Amino acid sequence: MARSIFSPIPCGQTLPVNNVHAVSVSMPTLQEVIDYEENTNGIHDKIKSAYPRFVMHPYLKKMAEFLKQKYNISDKYEIVVVSSKKAVEIISDKYFIHNPFDINEPFGVILVIKGTCQLDKVLTYIQHVGCNLSSRFAQDYLVENNLLDVIHEEELEDAQSSESILLNTLADAYEQPKENICLAPSGMNAVYTVLEGLKAIQNKNNRNILVQLGWLYLDTMNIVKNHYDKTKLFYDINALDELEEYFKEYGNKVSAVITEVPTNPLLITVDVQRLKELCNFYNIPLVIDSTFATPYNLNLKPYADVYIESLTKYACGNADVLMGAVVLNEDSKLSCCSAEFFKHADKPYIKDIQRIAYEVQNYESRMKKINANTTKLISHLKTKSYIDKIFYALNENNGDKYSKLMRSKDAIGGVVSLTFTKPFDKVYDTLNFAKGPSLGTEFTLLMPYVYLAHYDLITCEKGRKILEKNNIPIDLMRVAVGVEDINEIIKEFDKLDNI
Repeated sequence: MARSIFSPIPCGQTLPVNNVHAVSVSMPTLQEVIDYEENTNGIHDKIKSAYPRFVMHPYLKKMAEFLKQKYNISDKYEIVVVSSKKAVEIISDKYFIHNPFDINEPFGVILVIKGTCQLDKVLTYIQHVGCNLSSRFAQDYLVENNLLDVIHEEELEDAQSSESILLNTLADAYEQPKENICLAPSGMNAVYTVLEGLKAIQNKNNRNILVQLGWLYLDTMNIVKNHYDKTKLFYDINALDELEEYFKEYGNKVSAVITEVPTNPLLITVDVQRLKELCNFYNIPLVIDSTFATPYNLNLKPYADVYIESLTKYACGNADVLMGAVVLNEDSKLSCCSAEFFKHADKPYIKDIQRIAYEVQNYESRMKKINANTTKLISHLKTKSYIDKIFYALNENNGDKYSKLMRSKDAIGGVVSLTFTKPFDKVYDTLNFAKGPSLGTEFTLLMPYVYLAHYDLITCEKGRKILEKNNIPIDLMRVAVGVEDINEIIKEFDKLDNI
């Protein structure tokens, strides 16, 4: 048999490989994933950087050390750098923090006393709302202060035209005026921006209940839970009868419904037409995370009042920029409220915009190739005895709702979630695709989703019952299909025949 194009990637190697701005990291064995979650076996000595909202980038750590010396800051303080001074004000007000030093920098700095619960709260808040400082900003800052002499070489669009390229591409894809689009330094900051805007607008109308529909991405659920005063959760994306009964009693108090189309990680699509009719009847905005849908796969314009997209995923395609976008639908009454929404977002760093402006120009062609590969992979996996269940957007129980939204017959989406008839650890360890967090990359990327997103639920009986109730298999592998030769992708999976 010819040699596979895929080879093992050592634990701790950045994904993409040898890219200091990578947002993913290789975790090639299930034991290393567990070690990472439990911080055992010296795993954090191997994993120097990972998804920036979860692991502080080494350049940010170096900046913190420099700031400590520059301002003669006592060892009793932990130095936390964030995307802006605005973020400092928000966090400081929330957790009653007063910086005892006058720090004058073109970014945000928070000093938190070590060994306190306050520090954990601040770091968790930053993780949820995504106000992280850019690694490219940190790189330039360190170079400017003679602390770094090597700059990562990469293709960038011109600084003068990059934002227009990015906004125009998104405007064309979403069929919206570019004035209705706001960039944010991460997908989660885009979510935060929308929820804060809704608070400001809807509280005036005595609407203060946020409805979450579906089992959504980890930190979307966290931000709903922790940053909105009143919430109502419907984990079952198909619970529209129950939602309608709830609206009959509380519809005039609901500020918005937030959901994903399709959901992460089970790729379930809500009956979005019925959902929109319910929202319209009770005058409730519908917020849709369209990251998995992408504007090239699904037409959500008749339904979404607000779109949220993590540009880190398919728009980027290379997992080397953290960025998000808020898109206000011009057909929505909220379209006139852009200033109230967009003021809550932090501005992404210019070099991040330059990088993603270069990458986003391949967005549409990237999705076509990924869609084609995903279709062929699913057809093949359906014939294999090593597969237990396949979750994908056009599955037998879900496909009619998804297909009604498709822009073309080939827009199947790029994510497949799998369970196996063979031991999960052997399956995971055997496959030599890139393995780590994130998705939407041009290289095929596997993620043991529940282990990395909900490990706390795996490790207790109550948590396992929650997963079971919501039909989330613990041994679920999320596959973000890449653009490689599909025959090579299939050949790599078929190694599982022999374990």
